Amino acid sequence: MYDPTVARLTYRALLGRRRALILGALPLLLIVISVAVRGLTGADDQTASDVLGGFALATMVPIIGVIAGTGAIGPEIDDGSVVYLLSKPLKRPVIIFTKLIVAIAVTMVFSAVPTMIAGLVLNGNGQQIAVAYTIAALVASIAYSALFLLLGTVSRHAVVLGLVYALVWEALFGSLVPGARTLSVQQWSLAVAHKVAEGELVTSDVGLPTATVLLVAVTVLATWYAGRKLRSLTLAGEE
Repeated sequence: MYDPTVARLTYRALLGRRRALILGALPLLLIVISVAVRGLTGADDQTASDVLGGFALATMVPIIGVIAGTGAIGPEIDDGSVVYLLSKPLKRPVIIFTKLIVAIAVTMVFSAVPTMIAGLVLNGNGQQIAVAYTIAALVASIAYSALFLLLGTVSRHAVVLGLVYALVWEALFGSLVPGARTLSVQQWSLAVAHKVAEGELVTSDVGLPTATVLLVAVTVLATWYAGRKLRSLTLAGEE
């Protein structure tokens, strides 16, 4: 289910100079903000939770997921180079699964690692806040990668659609419409973080059992449908 050659090509595409700079910009900004906040306010658990929840998990993780998930396959479909990949004797689900693993790995590295560093800077992991948000970032990375990889497979406007979901649906509607939070990867990952954190600074509108089921279901279904769409793309090309 994993092809090293596809993985190597995908890593090369995602970590090229231009995309790597984009991927690294938000994590660097998070750490700079954390250092500045710590210098101005000192170690404060509530402030740490606000920064990690409001910027790291709500903004940085989904945007990195958009870049990595759509970038793992979208550009190849747009410029037609995916034809060369599909001409190889590889099963389409193997291609999708390999690209998903790469997208998850890249998203985790560029989101979970800086989240942990920022949490340690902000309050030294008081009340397990840094660890809780890091785990939330890891969990969210999986679901976001699957969702945005699917978008990259089905639409030429995957980046725009991904940003609309991440910044409009989750950040805007999620903060204004209580019902919208149930359909939010951010809230699902926060449910996991809530279980890890000490105290009540990390909260979620979704219970852990529901969040777990939804995270698994979205990841599996998005991956399966992306493989199916890639297979249909091949058939269309052959016709």
